[in-house]
Amino acid sequence: MTSYFDKVKSFVLDLDLSIVYQNEEEEILVIEDETSGISNLVLACADPILIMEQFLFELKSDDKEILKNLLIKNRDIVHGAFALDETGNRVIFRDTLQIENLDANELEGSINSLGMLLSEYSDELIKFSKH
Repeated sequence: MTSYFDKVKSFVLDLDLSIVYQNEEEEILVIEDETSGISNLVLACADPILIMEQFLFELKSDDKEILKNLLIKNRDIVHGAFALDETGNRVIFRDTLQIENLDANELEGSINSLGMLLSEYSDELIKFSKH
């Protein structure tokens, strides 16, 4: 177990977030915060960065309007962004942070950004997931 994994885990616990899965060998935590709609947010320590990803929905088609709306909304997101995974069909929230100098406030800011995005944009995300 590396000091980065320990550091991130400590921050997560200090923020009162639930750890639903952890793999110390691969340096991965999966967390959730029901109150902000965060579910299965993956935190992966990949020195020199911390990768944060949460699956949001599956694209049922290559609807240009949906993709355009997601790109436009990216401009409003404080930390992180919408992205497609390697299949090109799954929309995820993704953020990366420098891990060496990471502090609790920075991690909290990224997690809060996702929570704010989910609360403000949930109706649109649900609509997009049905098309």
